[in-house]
Amino acid sequence: MYELFIATFVTFFVVIDPLGIAPIFAVMTDGASGAFKRRMVFKASLTGAIILLMFAFLGTGLLSALGISMMAFKAAGGFLLFMIALEMVFEKRTERREKKTEGLTHDHKGNQVTVEDNDDDYEDISVFPMAIPFIAGPGSIATIMLMMSQHEGNVQDQGIVISALFGALLSTVLILLAASKIISLLGQTVANAITRILGVILAALATQYMFDGIKGAFMGG
Repeated sequence: MYELFIATFVTFFVVIDPLGIAPIFAVMTDGASGAFKRRMVFKASLTGAIILLMFAFLGTGLLSALGISMMAFKAAGGFLLFMIALEMVFEKRTERREKKTEGLTHDHKGNQVTVEDNDDDYEDISVFPMAIPFIAGPGSIATIMLMMSQHEGNVQDQGIVISALFGALLSTVLILLAASKIISLLGQTVANAITRILGVILAALATQYMFDGIKGAFMGG
């Protein structure tokens, strides 16, 4: 029982890769309030958990009914991720926030007051790309479907698989919250540099997703 839990937990942890997605989350929410960041983390984790649980029990039948292959899902997710990567590399998100808050405004006494960013200037990234495809991506969906099918008919073992999944999601929450605090201490210049670097890495990852999906579709066909 313990061996199954540990093995499954490690598998989910590696597939979700919270250490890899944490810096991306941190730079995408750089400058937002702590409450906003926590809301994004918890909402993304909850959404990812619901999606993975749905595929755990209904995945095979659902994909078959819709006529969607896992490779098509992976290729589509890669394309959408690539669009996010472009915005990170060219600082489009930062530019949008700056346009909303640029310059100075005046209060009712005529005094100049600096306009600061607020949470309304930040896009809700909890569902995409955090929940899908980072947390509940093709890899984690395929893993939960495979693990559940391997222990089909054994309620106890399937319960252990689900418990391991929640353990990995809890680890993801803690890592995301910690990474956001670390990035906030680095300063805006460093954060902008990290944003561009991670954007390039994310673009490469997205391209690999698309290549793998297209390759798998042709090979499967």
